[in-house]
This record gives sequence, structure tokens and C-alpha cells, in this order.
Amino acid sequence: MHRRQFLIRAGAALAASGLLPALATSPAPATLGQRHRFDYAWLKGHARALAGRPYTPRGEVTHPAVTALGWEQYHALRTRPERALWHDLPDTRFRATFFHLGLGFRRPVRLYEVADGQARELAYDPAMFDYGRSGLDGRRLPKDLGFAGFRLHRPEDMQRDFVAFLGASYFRAVGASMQYGLSARGLAVDTGLPRPEEFPDFTAFWLERPQPGSETLVVYALLDSPSVAGAYRLAITPGEPLLMDVDAALYPRREIERLGIAPCTSMFQVGENDRRMAWDWRPEIHDSDGLALWTGAGEWIWRPLGNPRQLRFNAFVDEDPRGFGLLQRDRDFDHYQDDGVFYDRRPSLWVEPKHAWGRGTVQLVEIPTVDETFDNIVAFWNPEARPQPGQELLFGYRLYWGAEPPARPPLARCVATRTGLGGVIGFRRERYSQRFAVDFAGGELAALGARNATVEAVVEASRGQVDTVSARPLHAIDGYRAMFDVYPPDGSTGQIDIRLYLRHEGRALTETWLYQWNPPPPEERVLY
Repeated sequence: MHRRQFLIRAGAALAASGLLPALATSPAPATLGQRHRFDYAWLKGHARALAGRPYTPRGEVTHPAVTALGWEQYHALRTRPERALWHDLPDTRFRATFFHLGLGFRRPVRLYEVADGQARELAYDPAMFDYGRSGLDGRRLPKDLGFAGFRLHRPEDMQRDFVAFLGASYFRAVGASMQYGLSARGLAVDTGLPRPEEFPDFTAFWLERPQPGSETLVVYALLDSPSVAGAYRLAITPGEPLLMDVDAALYPRREIERLGIAPCTSMFQVGENDRRMAWDWRPEIHDSDGLALWTGAGEWIWRPLGNPRQLRFNAFVDEDPRGFGLLQRDRDFDHYQDDGVFYDRRPSLWVEPKHAWGRGTVQLVEIPTVDETFDNIVAFWNPEARPQPGQELLFGYRLYWGAEPPARPPLARCVATRTGLGGVIGFRRERYSQRFAVDFAGGELAALGARNATVEAVVEASRGQVDTVSARPLHAIDGYRAMFDVYPPDGSTGQIDIRLYLRHEGRALTETWLYQWNPPPPEERVLY
């Protein structure tokens, strides 16, 4: 399955999270087979043993009524909240319900409940679902059909879920906004290379019964793919932001050219800095507007996202990164005007390593898209040393889902990036240039602006000429606006790397703004 096909189906299924009103109390989900001892050490041993065997692809459901489900039919399926896992435990702060198989999700995952160190598999039961107008008759479906994934709820709000695991190793979560947006994955393999990407699967999940009143739920997952097997432990604590404390143990089957740890997947179609696909009536359409980096050396970097003409790949070299993530900094409804999916409420996702990760790169892949249903942005950590078969690779990190990441730069940060045709108003343009207007707020900028201090914009470009550089107070945001033009050196469309920060008396005042600009073809360079 191509990346775009997979992601559009995943987004559609996660949107269909409606639930029926509670009916009469029903029994808890049935279980299968004998209980067996379970803990994270057992799961790691299981994953290591699995990696020592040849990869066996999972089978797909072949029942014709399930495979024939279309978009509308699949969305008509509803989960019965009274059949949720832990519905019969009134002191438990979590409920789990299950995704039905169908549409693009035809490979069953195995689900287990863990209690008192013992695990037992959960059985599929047609009574868990109301099939509505889906056309399915639960009585005619196989008794061992299985599930596509699961989602988590609060008992007082069974209409909405706050975490969902569905498809390959994808999962989503929300903070206080309860508005889904970007996704995370367990692992990325060979993303952005000139060959098909490999999508590892979470093939089984173990949901640990939470203690009465506990605000944290622990989920375990087994990952498998042709290249690698892995064991995951995720401790999930809802709130603002929602926290996932992740431990991952990976066991490669082969040398992996590009391994992606803690991958974040998002969408950027059009924004104030990139109007290439601005054919829609809404001013901006994106789940995230930038990649934020906190390097091991302590530098803060902001890289605005874009929708390029061709696939664009960037690697930011680092050692022991302190954090990175895809953020949605712009939270002004007026900038989106979307009262249906509310892009201004989309969560940011911040990755915080729990230990030293060594040398490697934060990698960013931007894929062209013409439509907001295509997730076209991926960011992840890539270790410098290629994984080798027989190794055990251990990674621990925290994922924060919410309006603001827990770590913020002490300096002023970029709050807007705008681009357009360069030149001086009122004067005839003799050659083509691109104007950049970059706004910063926070830190010392408000105080410096009040006393008209000398603030300098420091701009560097890898090619071409930088001209018309200025930095002036922008009182509307209690910050500063830096403006400059970049003149491409020739008629090529080759990438120009731009670096900017503001300084005062030799001191940096802002995080570092990085940008990649590809000049348009010569025939599109209209001077007006």
C-alpha cells in the first residue's frame, strides 16, 4: 500500500469514533485460551526470538462482507460503550473499545488484558458493535474475526476517545482540546528513500488493567516487519499535555539503512509561508506549521514546514538531542477559518529522550500534496550507526501531545513566517527576488522594543544575494519583525538554505530560524 493510500484510510477511520448511548449493563468482553505470565521482560524476549526467525506476513480477513465495506458503510459501524473493557470496574478511570475490521484495515491485531501479571486474550464478539447501516450482519461473521485496533476513553465521556491505535504502528492522542491532528508511529523504516517505504506493524497489544483511581494506563505492543521486531511499553497519562512514557526494544533482522525512532507524521498543505497549493477558500490548512529542535548543545531551532514541488529531505546533525517535535504554533482561528476540523486546535507533538541517544540526525521529509487528506510530513531520529542483525537497540522517550510542548526556548521564538515577491514598493523591479518577513515574540523583545534598542537581523544564505535586511519593533505582538530579500543567483530552481536570528550587543535574542527555499522556474518569475 502506498503511503498516501494508507494515511487517508487511517485518518478516515479515526474520525469515525462515534458511540451509541449506553444500554443495559452487559458482560465484560470474553476471553480466549489460558492465562499466561506477562511482563515487559517476557515481551522483549518474545520479540528477540521473533527476530531470529524469518518474517511471516500477517494474513488479511477475506470474508466478502467485510472486504466489501465502503467508506460510508465502515463509518456506520458503532461501538457499544457498555461492552467496553473495564466497563464493570467503576473505580477505574479508563475504558477501552475496539475498532472493527474493514475498509483499509483488514489485518487483525491480537488484544490481551493483563491483570496481576497474567495475560489473557480478548475475544471478538459481534455484540460489541452496532452494525447500523453498514450492511453487515454480525451473526453471519466468523466468531474469530478479530479487531483492527483499539481506543481509550474516560468513563464519563464515552462519546470521545483520547488515544487511538489503528493501522500499521500508527497511533494518535489529544490533550485538552480533544481534537485529533498529527500521528505518531512505533517505528519508521527507510522513509524518504528512492524505494518503497516499509511500514512495521503492531501485531498485538496488551492492555494492563489500571489500579483503582490511577491516572496512568500501561499498554504494551509487539512490533514486526521484514526488517525488525520490537517490544514497546507505553505508560499513558491523559491531561494537558497528554504524556506517553515510551520504552522500546528493537531487534533487527537485517542491516537497516534508515531507521526512524519516535516518528511524527503530520500534514501541511498551505500556510502563510507557502501558498503554492492555495486553491482552497481557507487561508491555511495544516496540522503542524514547523519542526522545533532543542539540540544537545543547547541551541533552539525552528524550521517552518512547506509543501514542496518535489520530495524534500533534510537531516539535522546532533548528538544527544534534548528534544524535537512537530508543532502547531499558530492557534488563531482567523488564520484558518475552519469550523469543521478546527486546525487551530490541533495538538503539537514533542519528543523528549529519556537518556543519551548518541550521534545521529533529526530527519525531516516533506512530500508534495494537493489535498489535506494526505499526511505528507515525517520527522524522526536516525541513529548514526546502522542497526545490524542480532543487536538489541534500547530507546526511551516521552511523547507530549498538547497545545504547548513542556520545553520552550528561553529566548524569543518565531511566531510567523510570511513570504512573497521582493523589491521596493514604488520602484520598478529589475530582477526577481523573494521577500521574507519573520516575526519573533517573547524573551527580551518587548522591553527592547519599548526603548527602541538597536536589534540586528543576522541573515545567511547558502546561495544568491541577501538584500534589504531590517529588524523593527512589532508592537502588535510585543516583538520584532525581521525582513529581507533573497535574489537567486541564476535561473535554476536549486535549494537555497537560509539562516536567521536576532541579536543585540552581540547576544542572540531569538531561537535560530532555518528555511529551505526553491526559487520558481524562470517562466514563473513574474515581476509585476
